[in-house]
Amino acid sequence: MKKIIFLLPLLALVSCYNAEHNCKDFKNGKFKFEFEVNGVKKTTIFERKDTIEIETFDGKTDTSTVRWVSDCEYILQKKHPKNMAEEKAISMKILNTTKDSYTFEFGMVGSEEKQRGTVHKIE
Repeated sequence: MKKIIFLLPLLALVSCYNAEHNCKDFKNGKFKFEFEVNGVKKTTIFERKDTIEIETFDGKTDTSTVRWVSDCEYILQKKHPKNMAEEKAISMKILNTTKDSYTFEFGMVGSEEKQRGTVHKIE
């Protein structure tokens, strides 16, 4: 009984916490996404203008279409895929936002496997 009484205020605090969702602030702009591959830090820079996204990674630039499913979810599809893997669309979901960044979850459309990352707005 003592454990329940102790956990109730904690549960109330957690349920009152609302992650910020100002997703519309990130539909357009220039962004940076940093991640690690085999212990090596990689950076991709991309610019999004509503329905188009231009990404530069490892000195290569690529263009994708953006289809907004809701204010916080969109589907990316490469315009000029170079192989079968690039033909698959990627589902993106913004989980929460701050003034100049957002945390998101992404994965291939139709796949249960998801990854997370944080994007920073640079312009």
